[in-house]
Amino acid sequence: MALRSLTNWNDPLFRKESRIVENFDERLRTLLDDMRETLEEAGGYGCAAVHIGILRRAVVINDDSGIIELINPVITEASEETQKVMEGSIAPGAPRGYVVRPKSVAVSAFDRNGNPINVNGTDFFAAALCHEIDHLDGIIFTDKAKVE
Repeated sequence: MALRSLTNWNDPLFRKESRIVENFDERLRTLLDDMRETLEEAGGYGCAAVHIGILRRAVVINDDSGIIELINPVITEASEETQKVMEGSIAPGAPRGYVVRPKSVAVSAFDRNGNPINVNGTDFFAAALCHEIDHLDGIIFTDKAKVE
């Protein structure tokens, strides 16, 4: 594992769409391990690969039960009930702001070995899932936020 440098909040890389992961190999596992270490060092809740300058559809999220790795995640269901969540970013220079997100979501993805997985999230975890998956599409939370 290696600690990676974080992409600055104003970097245009955050506006680019990440590419689908096709190879579930040692290179991907190293990327996920590095993302985990970088996230833990930053003390954040989530890290999309773009946070460390890689345009691949991979995220790691710190849930109450530990780190969850999601490759090529897709939100398959979102509740109509919403919540207002204070969000920020581990990216240097990021502001904070309130975002309205679904209260619960269902996500389908793959694990580091290419096995399909499903993850359900509620409350803050649902918001974190939405936030990180948005990054994969070049969407940053300030696009949806009231910045404080």
